[in-house]
Amino acid sequence: MAETWMEQVRNEVRTLEQLEQYIDVSDDERHAITTLKTRWGTTPYFASLMDKDDPTCPIRMQVIPSMKEQVNEFGMKDYLMWKENRATDEVRPDSIARQYKDRIAFTVTEVCGIYCRHCFRKELVVDQDLKLRFDVEEGLEWIREHPEIRDVLVTGGDPLLLSDEKLSYLIGALREIPHVEMIRIGSRLPIVLPQRITEGLKKAIGGFHKVPVWINTQCNHPKEITAETERAVFELLSCGINVGNQAVLLKGINDDVPTFRELHQKLLRTRIRPYYVFYCEPAPGIDHFRTPVEKGAELIRDALRGHTTGLAQPMYVLATNIGKIPLMPDYYIVDKNDKEYTLRNYKGETTKIPNMPA
Repeated sequence: MAETWMEQVRNEVRTLEQLEQYIDVSDDERHAITTLKTRWGTTPYFASLMDKDDPTCPIRMQVIPSMKEQVNEFGMKDYLMWKENRATDEVRPDSIARQYKDRIAFTVTEVCGIYCRHCFRKELVVDQDLKLRFDVEEGLEWIREHPEIRDVLVTGGDPLLLSDEKLSYLIGALREIPHVEMIRIGSRLPIVLPQRITEGLKKAIGGFHKVPVWINTQCNHPKEITAETERAVFELLSCGINVGNQAVLLKGINDDVPTFRELHQKLLRTRIRPYYVFYCEPAPGIDHFRTPVEKGAELIRDALRGHTTGLAQPMYVLATNIGKIPLMPDYYIVDKNDKEYTLRNYKGETTKIPNMPA
């Protein structure tokens, strides 16, 4: 896949005919593509990573529509309105979502490099049932008028699909706001379109500055990491941009111990710091991707604790309308009395430490 990033975007794989150039489409996949009225697609680069013959390929499952999306026993109605607190009394532009006092999510586009089938913004980005207006200038003005906002997450869609010029303007405008101390960008492009990490992009958002830019990407399976990803991440680091990963726990994709361990070890080998593992949110039409809530904590305990460096161990959380809720139970304190604690490690071995009085 030698095309430039813009050619990749222009040649997005979004029709059955295009998809057939990469895989042998199954009957179930064909039925879903021709039946469901839904936006889907990804870059030629990411499509080239699909297993040609296996419908359970983790990349195919994230890209190709499924009739299972019509089942919605547990998904919440009007989920995004609830999750992003869009029905509160506070007057905000559509581009501003808020769960915290000092930080906001600033949505600047609805366009993605991959229309993830598990997307928590599915109502807006994939199914397009929810209509919102994302005006960058309106959002910037709102941020300027709210001095309590110190941390801005630029999101979408995928913000890195904006041109270098638009990104330079956007990041520059945010950096000029006196109370903004930090800018984060949520983007899957280091994974699905690593060609986007160009000299122009690095110049637009990187460099030494008192208001740093951090990028959090989403990689859910080790198969998604290639030599192109490694190079893209190195280029981002070389211009002062740290890269973290926010994986989503997905049934049948990364919910087994070997895959979960290899994903997080490979992320570190690629210089991507595992940051979060998100429980798959209760957005409508994605029941088939959700595991029991306890599963993520069990995977961190069984696949990562003691089996790999602490750098590879993310926080397991659920994103809600009141912020992120940690979902890690305390597996390691076996007992406690007035005298001591009994602790257990990943091998089941126990040790004791004194119980210090308050």
